[in-house]
Amino acid sequence: MKILVPVKRVIDYNVKPRVKMDGTGVDLANVKMSMNPFDEIAVEEAIRLKEKGIATEIIAVSIGEQKAQETLRTALAMGADRAILIVSPTEVEPLGVAKLLAKIVEEEAPGLVILGKQAIDDDSNQTGQMLAALTGRPQGTFASKLEVEGDTIKVTREVDGGLETISLSMPAIITTDLRLNEPRYASLPNIMKAKSKPMAQKTPDDYGVDITPRLKTLKVSEPPKRVAGIKVADVDELVAKLKAMGVGA
Repeated sequence: MKILVPVKRVIDYNVKPRVKMDGTGVDLANVKMSMNPFDEIAVEEAIRLKEKGIATEIIAVSIGEQKAQETLRTALAMGADRAILIVSPTEVEPLGVAKLLAKIVEEEAPGLVILGKQAIDDDSNQTGQMLAALTGRPQGTFASKLEVEGDTIKVTREVDGGLETISLSMPAIITTDLRLNEPRYASLPNIMKAKSKPMAQKTPDDYGVDITPRLKTLKVSEPPKRVAGIKVADVDELVAKLKAMGVGA
């Protein structure tokens, strides 16, 4: 069984984003970039399924500029077998990404597509669901545990107030949550080996997909700064202030 794992190049989660002076977006100049954390979890889960003998090949795919090769090399160093880079000089919206992935699914016929539930740059949380709709495959979103049993896969997902377990027939689409696993670090030997692993380069035109933007960002702004707290002398003063604020009224 093949597993397809889409990965996205985003600002490193340890970096505090800076908004451009004109408010048109986030400043990416001289900023450390890395793989989207949820996608790292997806790559790790695919590798674990391969180590169990369930999967035979892991294909990593990314859509973006040439620098996205670095992200794909990271996936290859973790344990993916080959990669596909769809080069686009402009940002591709979730629907465009889903359409491109649907073409790759049609071409590669993977048994599973495992992708992060959302990217930490736009937090859209749409691509997995759109891909399931375009391909007609069952979907298990926000997965915190996966169990493959023959031609079915059990997905445990976190919901309000507890856990929900669903059974999907494969081929299927899975989106990962944070508690699914702890991604491994790529070892130096594997980083070196990743340089020789195959990476195909394509364009949206190769798949006949129109990625013309349908959304327009009107304004990006930083959140308001937190106001300093105040100290109270005793409980009575605290209760009085809370009542004045309307808390508990």
